[in-house]
Amino acid sequence: MALRWICVLALCLGTSSAGVAGEQSGVLRRISCPVVRYYVAKYSAPAAEQWARNKGASDAEIEAARRCLRQDDMRTAKTQRPPLALGTYGW
Repeated sequence: MALRWICVLALCLGTSSAGVAGEQSGVLRRISCPVVRYYVAKYSAPAAEQWARNKGASDAEIEAARRCLRQDDMRTAKTQRPPLALGTYGW
C-alpha cells in the first residue's frame, strides 16, 4: 500500500524542473489545491505531509498545502434553483 501511494504521488506531483532559471525547487510548488485535497482524502494528511517532507518540502510549502485544506478557504459551486412560479402571468 505504501509503495503504491508513493508511486501515485510521485507521478502526480513530480519534481520541479531544474532547467527553469530563477525558479525555486520544491515538490509542492506545482500542486494545485484540488490535487492536495484529493490525495489527503485518499490517504491522510499526516501521510501526505511525511511524504512531502521526505522529498524535501519546506515548512512554507507544507503550510501552503495546509491552507488548501481549510474549510473557510474552500469555494464550492452551488446550483441556482429556478424561480418558483406562484401564479399565472396573465396568459
